Amino acid sequence: MDKVMVTLLLIIGGVVCCMVVINAIFPAITESTSAIAQATDKIDDRIRSKIEIIEVSDSGNDVYVWIKNIGASRIGGIDKSDIFFGLEGNFQRLPYDALAASKPCWNYTIESGAAWGPTATIKVTIYLTSSPSGSYYLKFVLPNGISDQEIYSTSIGEPWRISLSHLSALPY
Repeated sequence: MDKVMVTLLLIIGGVVCCMVVINAIFPAITESTSAIAQATDKIDDRIRSKIEIIEVSDSGNDVYVWIKNIGASRIGGIDKSDIFFGLEGNFQRLPYDALAASKPCWNYTIESGAAWGPTATIKVTIYLTSSPSGSYYLKFVLPNGISDQEIYSTSIGEPWRISLSHLSALPY
């Protein structure tokens, strides 16, 4: 009878220890799974996102930039994007301002469609305090870090631009 009681107590103690270990490990496993799922979603978003600055022009104190979504996913949070603009070597981050009340600033309109989905284009208007003259650096950065950049110039009569994202593909 004593052996039965000892065996029963050992079994109960073993089950209790297993439950304590499972209760300690299970939350860590579910947190890890959640973190991995979030990281996977972010990586997928970055892989499926790609933009290209397709045209830059100016009129008066405003600069117009057309940016195409050449990726495979819809891009949201456009107003949370960053624009860096200014003379080469002296550029700054411009704030988003839907009403263009405080210059310099920028806002956008979706040119094709209701959302910035694949193949759609947005028109970004950069509002400056004076008419642009010279070579300007322009970089558009999405909230997920994907970006495209250009050097835009108005100093030689006709505006010209260089796509900096394509320079890395040139052979040296």
